[in-house]
Amino acid sequence: MKTTINKLLLFLIFAPISLFAQTEITGTVTEKSTSIPIPGVNVIIKNSTTGTATDFDGSYLLNAKKGDVIVFSYIGFQTKEITYTGQKTLNVELQEDAALLDEIVVIGYGSVKKEDLTGTVDLVTDKDFNDGPIVSAQQLISGKIAGVSVTSSSGAPGEGQEIRIRGTGSLSLNSSPLYVIDGVPIDNDGVGGSRNPLNLINPNDIESISVLKDASATAIYGSRGANGVIIVSTKKGKDKEFTFNLSSSTTVHNPTKTIDVLNADQFRNIIELDSNYDDTTASLLGNANTNWQDEIYTVAFGQDHNFSALGSAFGVPMRASVSYSNHDGILKGDNFERLTGALSLTPKLFDDHLKIELNAKGSYTENKFANRDAIGSALVYDPTQPVYDSSSPFGGYSAWLSENSSATLGYTQISLSPSNPVALLNLVDDTAEVRRFLGNAKFDYTLPFFEALTATVNVALDKSNSHGRKITSQYLSSSDIDWNGSLTSYTQEATNKLFDAYLTYKQTFNDAHNFNMVAGYSYQSFEYDDYSYDSEDEEDGNQFEFIDKSKNVLLSYFGRLNYDYDGRYLLTASLRADASSKLNPDDRWGFFPSLALAWNITNESFMEDSFFNNLKLRVGYGEIGNVNGLGDYLFLTRYTGSTDTARYQLGSTFYQTYRPEAINDNLKWEVGRTLNIGVDFSLLDSRISGLFNAYIRQTEDLIATTTVDPFTNFSNTIQANIGDMENRGLEFALNVIPVKTENFQWNVNYNVSFNQNEVTNLPDDQPTGGISTGTGNNVQLNREGESPYSFYVYKQIYDVNGKPIEGAFADLNGDNVINDDDKYLYKDALADVTMGINTDLSYKNWDLAIVTRASIGNYVYNDVNASKGILNNVVPTTNNYLSNIVSDYYNTGFINVEETTALSDHFVEDGSFFRIDNITLGYNANAIFKGINARFYGSVQNVALFTDYSGIDPEISGGIDNNFYPRPRSFVLGVNFDF
Repeated sequence: MKTTINKLLLFLIFAPISLFAQTEITGTVTEKSTSIPIPGVNVIIKNSTTGTATDFDGSYLLNAKKGDVIVFSYIGFQTKEITYTGQKTLNVELQEDAALLDEIVVIGYGSVKKEDLTGTVDLVTDKDFNDGPIVSAQQLISGKIAGVSVTSSSGAPGEGQEIRIRGTGSLSLNSSPLYVIDGVPIDNDGVGGSRNPLNLINPNDIESISVLKDASATAIYGSRGANGVIIVSTKKGKDKEFTFNLSSSTTVHNPTKTIDVLNADQFRNIIELDSNYDDTTASLLGNANTNWQDEIYTVAFGQDHNFSALGSAFGVPMRASVSYSNHDGILKGDNFERLTGALSLTPKLFDDHLKIELNAKGSYTENKFANRDAIGSALVYDPTQPVYDSSSPFGGYSAWLSENSSATLGYTQISLSPSNPVALLNLVDDTAEVRRFLGNAKFDYTLPFFEALTATVNVALDKSNSHGRKITSQYLSSSDIDWNGSLTSYTQEATNKLFDAYLTYKQTFNDAHNFNMVAGYSYQSFEYDDYSYDSEDEEDGNQFEFIDKSKNVLLSYFGRLNYDYDGRYLLTASLRADASSKLNPDDRWGFFPSLALAWNITNESFMEDSFFNNLKLRVGYGEIGNVNGLGDYLFLTRYTGSTDTARYQLGSTFYQTYRPEAINDNLKWEVGRTLNIGVDFSLLDSRISGLFNAYIRQTEDLIATTTVDPFTNFSNTIQANIGDMENRGLEFALNVIPVKTENFQWNVNYNVSFNQNEVTNLPDDQPTGGISTGTGNNVQLNREGESPYSFYVYKQIYDVNGKPIEGAFADLNGDNVINDDDKYLYKDALADVTMGINTDLSYKNWDLAIVTRASIGNYVYNDVNASKGILNNVVPTTNNYLSNIVSDYYNTGFINVEETTALSDHFVEDGSFFRIDNITLGYNANAIFKGINARFYGSVQNVALFTDYSGIDPEISGGIDNNFYPRPRSFVLGVNFDF
């Protein structure tokens, strides 16, 4: 009995101890998307003070008992709660909190919570950027934002990207948006010798891109925000232990499509059909079978390497990075090479009252520009001729020669004959180097005795120096008897200085009335020092050096009020006053106001049980000016010196004269007025989210070329404020997460925009869009009541089989004569509809991303077919050389070179397309070595193109397809290491 009692007592004593016994747990906390360890994660037992934090390797040690709920939390990630079941090892993956990451949006002179936005602003962060061989920053957001089109100028590496936000805003001025990099507006005119003004930045250094689209959002930037604003925010340091990233990729660029021209056999057969054919013609034929496009295009290779360090040293958060890129172009001899470095320091002093942001970015770029004349020459050079001819005095390259004893080499190239495409590439050396620095220092000081007020000063310097030269060998065939080669060179030094100073007042009254007010001053100057030299002008006795120094200044005052009542009713009002030195003193100042209202409907009490997570109604109105791209000092009398061949003779002496340029002292701002109505929404735990916008933008006082009365100016045409234009459109974006489980997630993004441009006032027709046929011919016209850049053409007549009848056009005015009066406006180059369709899938450690775009309603003038598909181009009347033609001749049968034929609407084609831009497949390898995580990926860029357009590519800026440098299909293999 006693034994039994003792056992019972022992049980009663030790049972609670056993019940409450704790187990020592170890584990690692990693980021789910990258498997990178996360240091500093709070690991706490719920409803207790027991806890710890992860170390540099993401590891932790904690004592817990069965049934405890362990909470893992870290800023920027979703908090995770796990009920402990007794295991000794507990590894945890934390998911980025997209809502938190996207919550703060950078806007002009400040930032705002996304839910408090009143204007139309789209944010794309680095987790949503496009993958692939990204060399320029603009490519990161292609197809991602409704109403924003990104078009590469060509397929050359590092080439410029044309961005248009909600269509075209001007007829003669710059329609590109303003780029702001870490608070510094940069010059849209670019840098001499550079392919792209944003090549300064390594895309891997960019954290987010905000796109301000309507005037209520852009008016704070005044005149420079006329075509929208793109704010680029680079990655900054964090107050934590250092982590490092090393990435490397190799790219193979493949030519995808070439123009269909006659091969050697077809050429020999068709030449006999030419009206100029005779025995002399037959003797000109060669014995080769040369595909000239194969000779100028090649498989090209590229490489990108990046290294960055992020963390805190001596209490100062910092990030440093270096990168190297080297890409050959598919056009032989083309090369883009870039070295960049960036440093960001973000210290805080005086109990965090003083916040300092120091940013420095530097780049050195070397460009080798392949001679793009070879693209057109490869289409027309005789395919029966070989690449090389040992008897040729022009470097051993075959050429159409005419013996001339007076010529340097004893021969000249036959006048108007095409040049050997391979010689054009190999005997022209066109190179440039660009050095650029962009740095800024921003100081935010919160007054300790009045913490609602913050004073900000931002000073910046953007300085570039470029030097380029083009050396043409004496062995490149020329019709000039004195030809002995040439050298042109240039230098440019551009300096952009910025000083911003503003006050920000933030205060909340009665827990409901939230005020944020900004008032400030801005001064920005742009200075240019250009020099160029031409050896041929020097040999000819002409002026051979050109020096151009210029400067323009923008002086501004600005203010903005943000008012928020209880998170439900939002108001934003802003006013900016700009003075530009480009305009005369009487019209120099422009005042640009804006007002926007928003209603957060989901914050109303009647929405408490709604399935909407967010529902906001927005309406905004604003005015913005534009003088971007306008020349300096057009309101002043300027004189241009005559060349050495245009001097005035008095007696036996020749004197240089100076002629005055056209002047217009009445030039003033182009002014755009925009009204925008929008809705933002998300529902079902944000599994479905999106937006809708309707807008109308009216641009008044468009600057364009107009004629003036005789003897009233120094020219018969001047730039003047003579027109108006209207853009109206709709935008819709939808983000859906159809599937979301612990191991698998599928995201779909769709955006579509509808835009219509119309010139509403223009007293004079404005011809534009130069073409190859003839001299000074244009195929486009800007006219009142029509879309800008409409094609101005003759209406082609076809036979019963649908084949165009040469020289047969509709007599639209019924006067029995076909002339300019029978031209009509047919279609335009601007797309009516643009779309982006993107999908992302992730399964455990695998991820797949597909990016596609579509454009509907854009038309293209096929200048290649119009100018190079005519039979009589094969044999000229001089009958001393031969030229090839494109295979479109078989479709038209056109024989004679006529201006009316070139301006036929037959050559205006539907350029609508659907393009699969990129497919990327990646695998995240966890802890391949201790503390090292890796991601391996493969990517294909420019995967497929679906279009009815007969040319090489319908995505042509400006809508005229002439000798376009084709976009390659690129294959990428890459790896990222985080440690």
